[in-house]
Parts: sequence; C-alpha cells; structure tokens
Amino acid sequence: MMVWWTTGSGYVELDIAPEDAEAVAQSGDNLQEVKALMKKPYIKEQLRDLDRKGLKDTLREYGAWDDRELMDHRRNLRRILWIACWDIVEEEG
Repeated sequence: MMVWWTTGSGYVELDIAPEDAEAVAQSGDNLQEVKALMKKPYIKEQLRDLDRKGLKDTLREYGAWDDRELMDHRRNLRRILWIACWDIVEEEG
C-alpha cells in the first residue's frame, strides 16, 4: 500500500510506502535514510520528473531556505522527500 502526498500548491505529488516514510521520520539526523530512500526505483522515478525551477519555487514557499541554499537540486530533492515522509508519519499518528 502506498500513501499519496502532495504539497499545498499541488505541484509535487509523491506516492510513498508507509514503512519508507517511517524509516525517514525518526528523531536525529535522517540524511542517510533519505539518501537510501532516494535510491529506491519507485522514488527515483517520481523524483526524476520534478523540474528544478518548480521544485525550488515550491520549497521557497516553506520559507526555511534562502536562494543560495535552493540552488542545489539534489539537496532540494532530499528536502522535499524528507518533508513528505514527516507529513505522512505525522498524519498517520
């Protein structure tokens, strides 16, 4: 079973397995878990379709990163995946 997640703007939509979201949404540094999830084929395929500008604009709405930080597309992909996983886990809880 997958959980469908979307940003408020609807620009980013992802289907994520609950167990994968839970693996990322843990206390502490989750970077390794996010990187591992990004390598899964079903996630890799979804992230591949996100364009740089649209993702950057979407993340800018969160107000947590400045323009310099949002220049790195790979980090932006990690950011949106991290946000999605935490939202999914928080909604389930």
